[in-house]
Amino acid sequence: MAIAAKIQTILENASWIRKMFEQGVQLKARHGEENVFDFSLGNPNLEPPARFKEILIDVANASSSGDHGYMPNAGYASVRNAVAKFVSGEQGVAVTANEVIMTCGAAGALNVILKAILDPGDEVITPAPYFVEYSFYADNHGGVLKTVPTKSDFTLDLQAIEAAVTPSTKAVLINSPNNPSGQIYSKESLLQLGALLTAEGRRLKRTLYLISDEPYRKITFDGVQAPGLFSCYAEGIIATSYSKDLSIPGERIGFLAVNPQATYKEDLLAGMVLANRILGYVNAPALMQRTVEFLQGVSVDAEIYEKKREILCAGLSECGYEFIKPKGAFYLFPKTPVADDVAFVRALQEELILTVPGSGFGAPGYFRIAFCVDDETIKRAMPGFERVLKRFRS
Repeated sequence: MAIAAKIQTILENASWIRKMFEQGVQLKARHGEENVFDFSLGNPNLEPPARFKEILIDVANASSSGDHGYMPNAGYASVRNAVAKFVSGEQGVAVTANEVIMTCGAAGALNVILKAILDPGDEVITPAPYFVEYSFYADNHGGVLKTVPTKSDFTLDLQAIEAAVTPSTKAVLINSPNNPSGQIYSKESLLQLGALLTAEGRRLKRTLYLISDEPYRKITFDGVQAPGLFSCYAEGIIATSYSKDLSIPGERIGFLAVNPQATYKEDLLAGMVLANRILGYVNAPALMQRTVEFLQGVSVDAEIYEKKREILCAGLSECGYEFIKPKGAFYLFPKTPVADDVAFVRALQEELILTVPGSGFGAPGYFRIAFCVDDETIKRAMPGFERVLKRFRS
């Protein structure tokens, strides 16, 4: 075999998101791009804020000797200072540059964190539905992803999390606003989760980390805000990126932050800086670091996504779909009318509508719609959504 057996197995069970995206490319070539309704990939369709382009040009023009060379693996001190100042305001906890590491997006941040904390066989608990890559990230570093159900409205089921904790548990990984459900976990539930992990950590005589994956933090609706993690649990770690709020996923820029109150903070940070290097990231992209330094708090207009949500929810509700209205991110996660969500998604594909089955997110019986698309795409897809639902119900 030319490649590792493990990679061959992963290829054979490839991510549903990528499968649908790749099939969409073929359908667009066959039927014309304007006739395919692609809701498969969470690729922001909004342009970056004008301020991003202005700063990028200014930074490029101001480039001087050494600006494109190596810097400390944690990132430029001035950038980390700017990030720390902004995060302090979000979290309600004083964070310094020493607690921040610039990373290659949230994915890079999560891999750096897991590389630093996991021993072989350690378990990472995550509520389902969850982002499909989490199992690969845990496995990358010898860990095991252990999923637990959420409640019917996709909020945290603390009893399920508590029941899942074993002597092998090392961390709980949450994602809020959540991909794919759009749910935002409340501060009360995070405080309760923090208390649970504190008690379980004492019982097991080991530190249990709470990792919060937050790339959609600034994309929230109806005046709801994602609560800060650091005021809820001392052993908290944040992983995030600028991919969604600045609409620059291809630039691979993000950061991680460790709660200043963490028991083994210095060891954690030293381990993560090392992991940033030895995983091959070395450091976050220099040009993007110098750009985001001046863009703290800048974001695309979340109200545009909120309007798309309204168009989609109104249309699907009229068709007869059942769903929990998302509080953030740009995904809707409706129920399928039959248990076989894969069959339902394939039927939608026959109408040239590309979505992703919930099975790929650990939640069979649902499917994900990424509504970061043109309004007309949403509107023109409605007749197809309606036809497929009627077909299955009949």
